[in-house]
Amino acid sequence: MVGRGTPATLSLTAAGLAFTVHEYVHSPNVQSYGLEAADMLGIDADRIFKTLVAAIDGQLVVAVVPVSGSLDLKALAEVRSGKRATLADAAAAERATGYVLGGISPIGQRTTLPTVIDESAQLHTSVFVSAGRRGLEIELAPDDLISITSAAVADIAR
Repeated sequence: MVGRGTPATLSLTAAGLAFTVHEYVHSPNVQSYGLEAADMLGIDADRIFKTLVAAIDGQLVVAVVPVSGSLDLKALAEVRSGKRATLADAAAAERATGYVLGGISPIGQRTTLPTVIDESAQLHTSVFVSAGRRGLEIELAPDDLISITSAAVADIAR
């Protein structure tokens, strides 16, 4: 990894958790950052998870789902005992997390937001999430991802 670590890698290191950083050259023309990561790294898209910021009844929440699917907003709202969930606007997501879209990591965010990880993460020995910038992924054990984010685990993907 070029330069110093990201808030995500620094958080993992401080917590003493094992992880591997995978770097690739991000194309500015790509629309789906997660699918680009799967393609560039040669990883099954079911093992790469995207970090989405949603608003449930006005409160920001992080949802982590496989890039091969999409977020079920209704299921997310139910898990958090809310009435309605919508995707947060880009500026609010970036402001709260301290990361840019396409590089939002569920780890090491500026503001610690409640996090829900799709239960499919536990089907794998390791999963990939953004390391905090486009073109940089962290591979780690699902239990470590759940632990460091204090996440709830639920069926929130479609």
